Amino acid sequence: MNILVTGGAGFIGSHTVERLLATETGNVTILDSFNDYYNPAIKRANVASMTGPLTVAEGDLTDPAFVRSVFEKGKFDAVIHLAARAGVRPSIAQPELYIDTNIKGTFNLLESARLTGCKHFVFASSSSVYGVNKKVPFSEEDPILQTISPYAMTKMAGEQMCSNYSHLYGIKTVCLRFFTVYGPRQRPDLAISKFTRLIEDGKPIEKYGDGTTARDYTFVSDIVDGIIGALNYSSGPICDIFNLGGSQTVTLNDLINTIELSVGRKAQINQLPDQPGDVPLTSADVAKATRLLNFKPTTTIAQGVPKYVEWFRTMRRQGVVVQ
Repeated sequence: MNILVTGGAGFIGSHTVERLLATETGNVTILDSFNDYYNPAIKRANVASMTGPLTVAEGDLTDPAFVRSVFEKGKFDAVIHLAARAGVRPSIAQPELYIDTNIKGTFNLLESARLTGCKHFVFASSSSVYGVNKKVPFSEEDPILQTISPYAMTKMAGEQMCSNYSHLYGIKTVCLRFFTVYGPRQRPDLAISKFTRLIEDGKPIEKYGDGTTARDYTFVSDIVDGIIGALNYSSGPICDIFNLGGSQTVTLNDLINTIELSVGRKAQINQLPDQPGDVPLTSADVAKATRLLNFKPTTTIAQGVPKYVEWFRTMRRQGVVVQ
């Protein structure tokens, strides 16, 4: 099977590509812009460690001619679309950039899939589409009545485009709503990365709100299990949606305590008000993914955070700046 992984040099993408190279026959192609949203050296180090039948196409999703040329060369059987401008807070500051990359980029991929006969498309959506959902845990059946950030809006638009292309052109699409993925290689702007770096350096961390906001943290290897399940999912509706979460809601206060224990140092806290766009709680109902994708997350936050801290320290010893 020839598979395209967009964002394959990044956090979730690099772990996914490594799994594919270890388990799948055929060629894997990475499409990645290696942009400077965070240190590109981290992404290049991710790719440098990979072995197997791998092609790397460096370019931008928003360039339709480039995307089409990648599809024509790769003759893909399936696409795993993980590339995106990510993050709630940056999307509020730069909504046009998020609309351009996440909506136009996804359109370019789906259109190239249509034109080249690729019939399986896995799309990385987000738990942020649920907005301020008062029903817990969040189910795929819950109505999406109000997203509260441009990032969430672009992910909802991506799901709807997948639905369109399934209905109109017979492309099997699987949308995966990720719940706060973490682990080695994760983006430096995410809470676990940022807190680890600052606590390690004896600098204050910014804590928004009273620390009772909670997230369903999901370790990256568990997420990859779900992605591979979606890649192999051929039954059910031609367009389907699944939650992928860790089934372990953790408060901000507990997260900080866990990082302190892993680093071996107490955090200095800079207390700030709640942030606009942040949802108070995410919690995944993963019963559907367990039943149909054989998705069974196993890594607890107490097990996963030390693995991130170990990777972070290794990168520093190698001279790669994680920020």
